[in-house]
Amino acid sequence: MNIGFMGLGKLGLPCAMAIEEKGHSVVGYDPGEIVAEALRTRQLPYREEGAQELLDLTNIRLAPVAEVVSRSELIFVAVQTPHDERFEGTTRIPQERRDFDYEFLKHSMAQVAEEALRQQKHVVIAIISTVLPGTVRREISPLLNEYTQLVYNPFFIAMGTTIHDFLHPEFVLLGGNDLKARQFVERFYATIHNHPVYATTIDNAELIKVSYNTFIGMKIVFVNTLMEICHKTHCSVDAVTDALKMASDRLISTKYLTAGMGDGGGCHPRDNIAMSWLAGELGLSCNFFDSLMMARENQTEWLADLMEQHDLPKVILGKAFKEETNLTVGSPAILLKNILVERGHDVLMYDPHLDAEAPAFQRSVFLIGTRHPEFRVFKFPAGSVVIDPWRYVEVSDDVTLVPVGQAARTEQAAQTAATHTKQLHVHAGDSATAAPPHHLEDSPQSTTVYAPGMTGSQGSDPCPISGS
Repeated sequence: MNIGFMGLGKLGLPCAMAIEEKGHSVVGYDPGEIVAEALRTRQLPYREEGAQELLDLTNIRLAPVAEVVSRSELIFVAVQTPHDERFEGTTRIPQERRDFDYEFLKHSMAQVAEEALRQQKHVVIAIISTVLPGTVRREISPLLNEYTQLVYNPFFIAMGTTIHDFLHPEFVLLGGNDLKARQFVERFYATIHNHPVYATTIDNAELIKVSYNTFIGMKIVFVNTLMEICHKTHCSVDAVTDALKMASDRLISTKYLTAGMGDGGGCHPRDNIAMSWLAGELGLSCNFFDSLMMARENQTEWLADLMEQHDLPKVILGKAFKEETNLTVGSPAILLKNILVERGHDVLMYDPHLDAEAPAFQRSVFLIGTRHPEFRVFKFPAGSVVIDPWRYVEVSDDVTLVPVGQAARTEQAAQTAATHTKQLHVHAGDSATAAPPHHLEDSPQSTTVYAPGMTGSQGSDPCPISGS
């Protein structure tokens, strides 16, 4: 097919190249110099898994809107619906709440519709931008004409793994009231992968997309609440969440269930802000989304409290919003830094994916703000304190490690663990002296999974559940 893109930013360009790699012809429009420079030099200014290989071979070129319309059967509109920087998630949340800014989206849609009318050319338009429910009906539909057929087709992708996520989605969300347009887009996706398509109305699809994003934020707030509970009790957050990850039927998937820093990126913090605004507009009985955003901020405040317990210079390792990327939008590490500065501290930040050289560190209290693999065996100055919300760092004997959410190993806890291990083995039928209950005699042998820090009766290594 002949595919067009309006917007070739951090999400649009990787997806466009993935589509091209599947055999489609792709042309795009983007007014930004960054995109033109990337296509000209074959170098991306950001880290994106698999993108450089596609960029080296791509034939995608920038073209005026008129050419994008004339050459395309299907046009993806991948235009930002931004918030003010105050709502990004790297600073405290303002008192006011706002909807997304739809001006860029409206402008792009108007350009395509006007050009289709001028050329009298029929084209299917797929909006992938995140919007609140009712936006297309209110803001976009009045811009269309008899030559434009619209679907709402937001992608479930994350910066850093955009190409993989686009090619391997859980499902394709396709909102639209025009059956022919929906079927046309379904035929397109049949050339990309064999994952299911969920077809619904545009209004439903708008809410599904923003609900998906905010649900991820909810999971992160929940698991980080467990981390704080575990830090203040004799519990291990990894042991607790590893068990919850096994409940994939009645509870939840394993993704986003490992405690650490708050959520970040270009979607999750700001989507909660927009949904909080919508809750106020609709007069909802509970502004659940506002509570999520305040919880994210309060949990970051608590990490600042942990750093302040040590009368040492403050250092945050990591600026990016997630590991192995150089993108800082919505970074909880930067939010932490701003909270500490607000409290009167000088804060040093270092990120190997953003800074050319590491500074000369002195004895300090370090907090791991981004789970970069480089920090696992980082050389910390003697006498330092390392606060690790991810619980993956290794330190030397002359450095104090504080694994957040990991309870101290007391003698009582060890005895309890040993007792529980014995009980687990009896239940699994591993004891030679204990007969299983009658109703288990003919049952398949069950499997014992050991929580972090627990071992089998013959000294086997712990077997924690993997996942993120």
